[in-house]
Amino acid sequence: MNLTEEHQETPCVHSNFSCLQTSPTAADVLLYMSVAVVVSLTVCGNLLVIISICHFKQLQTPTNFLLLSLAIVDFLVGVIVMPLYFTMWIGPWRCFDILYCTTLKIASYCFTCISAYNVALIALDRYLALSNPFHYSMKMTDNITLRIIAILWLYSFIYNMVLLYFNGDIPDMKANITCGECVGKINKVWAIVDFIIAFVLPCSMIVIINLNIFAIAKKHANKIRSVRKCPKNDHGSMASERKAAKSLGILVAVFLLCLVPYYVSAFVDMFFRKKSDHLAISVTAPLLYLNSSINPIIYALFYPWFQRSVKLILTLRICGSESSMLNVLEQEL
Repeated sequence: MNLTEEHQETPCVHSNFSCLQTSPTAADVLLYMSVAVVVSLTVCGNLLVIISICHFKQLQTPTNFLLLSLAIVDFLVGVIVMPLYFTMWIGPWRCFDILYCTTLKIASYCFTCISAYNVALIALDRYLALSNPFHYSMKMTDNITLRIIAILWLYSFIYNMVLLYFNGDIPDMKANITCGECVGKINKVWAIVDFIIAFVLPCSMIVIINLNIFAIAKKHANKIRSVRKCPKNDHGSMASERKAAKSLGILVAVFLLCLVPYYVSAFVDMFFRKKSDHLAISVTAPLLYLNSSINPIIYALFYPWFQRSVKLILTLRICGSESSMLNVLEQEL
């Protein structure tokens, strides 16, 4: 959330979480109820993904560790960012204390950056697995994957703290704040830098890698069709890899559909907008956060292991001894 100035400043009284005393309308109540449902689904859905991968030994693979990292980001978005952002989005006439606004800025900047690069790593992981499966299985161990994830999180945190600090967007914690100041403000130089680092670079990686994945999958499919007597195990292995690539392709496509409109509209808003026109930002920013709600739905629809894991979790079978060794990869539990 790096390029926005979404709300106009309005006069307010400086006291914590107090501003113009306006009674909520029926539309506001409906919006708050909708937000509560979305936040609950986001938190619970991603929590199920986290529990599944952390608990079941079969699911602890390099690819699933990357999915776990993405699920943790989405979970934190649901816990921290969504409640703060949608409260401000529904009631821009309120005033918020400085801690509230600083938390929202840091969390939204960092989590958006982590998500983008995490999805790029997921695409790269699938490309390596398809292009050179033997080398991938030998080199891409669990420990290496976890180190890469740790570096990604550390890099994103440091980069965004530097961005906020040098842009002057981390205010004095003792300062007062007006209604219009609880938004990310960034000068044009830093806007271009951030647009390249947080959007262009990871999205270019995602698109290029997925085009290569599509080409490799098509090549494998042609080989299977050209060989009449293909060994059953090899055929099943190739089919499994293509299915995994397809599922991750859907995850990536949905992510881009949520991310691209926001960054494009934010960039256009920064350099070409009229001062009073913020409609595009107001529409696309919530879509960016809703991606965290959509990802668990994708897992439920396209990942059989997640469906089986959820069944075991909801029936409390994970409370039994040796439950972590249960088979969640085959059809029958």
